Amino acid sequence: MNDIELARHRMCELVERRLPHEGSVATAIPGLSLHRRTSSMTPDSSLYEPSFAFIIKGAKRVVLGNETYVYDQDHFLLTAVGLPTIVQVLDASASSPYLSLKLDIDLDMARELIAEVDQLGSPAEGNGTGIAIGPVTPELANAALRLLDLLDEPRDIPILARFIQREILYRIVTGPVGGRLRHAVEVGTQTNRVSAAIRWLRDHFDQPVRIETLADVAGMGESTLHHHFRALTAMSPLQYQKHLRLHEARRMMIADRIDAGSAALRVGYESVTQFNREYRRLFGAPPKTDVRYILSQA
Repeated sequence: MNDIELARHRMCELVERRLPHEGSVATAIPGLSLHRRTSSMTPDSSLYEPSFAFIIKGAKRVVLGNETYVYDQDHFLLTAVGLPTIVQVLDASASSPYLSLKLDIDLDMARELIAEVDQLGSPAEGNGTGIAIGPVTPELANAALRLLDLLDEPRDIPILARFIQREILYRIVTGPVGGRLRHAVEVGTQTNRVSAAIRWLRDHFDQPVRIETLADVAGMGESTLHHHFRALTAMSPLQYQKHLRLHEARRMMIADRIDAGSAALRVGYESVTQFNREYRRLFGAPPKTDVRYILSQA
């Protein structure tokens, strides 16, 4: 076996020991979670935060607007800004489960690291959406393994975890998709300005939105904001807000056990009929049917 296969084999053992059954678990390392699926899942909604997702075994599909990304154990997924997505684990079974880890990205750490890396040479380009798929290298796989190994040495976590997280970020930033993260965190870039508009929408998703307000938040002209917002998120600002509302309404119905009408009003819809129509278009089923199915699988 090569270095990546050896690291992956060891990571499989570690994750299966800590997560013997289907599900997800947060770990003692801040921002690190482990995930296991023993069957292919139906498409599900997920609000991706800035993160590094590493598949140890299996494959996954992520849909952002009209864009589809499929990644596997040879590739990692980088999410540079908060994005509402549809996700689906592919080809998982009890005998060959899907195993993965996800590490939330500390944007302050990323910003400091990028400033240091820039002193070493020319920065990478950062065109494209806020999601990118990059190749898993031996160095990245071994850093991910060392981070998982820390879970067996809890006394070392407060000291060593940040060093290894920083190394993982370094491998990403200096790799072929590092420019996506760079442009998301560097003040003054178009991506960073759009990120400010995204944060505003996340904080005010249940309120009416005016493109003039978003343009002021981003410090951009309205047409410029539209162009760069769509380039980063694969949707317009209004489409992004709609997806945020529908994802949050779904979460409310599942977690708080409220009906569709109440959820629709809480997230800012004035028309329950419109909410039901747009919910079905995004998730493939009416709210009541969709939520009943999700709860039956819990």
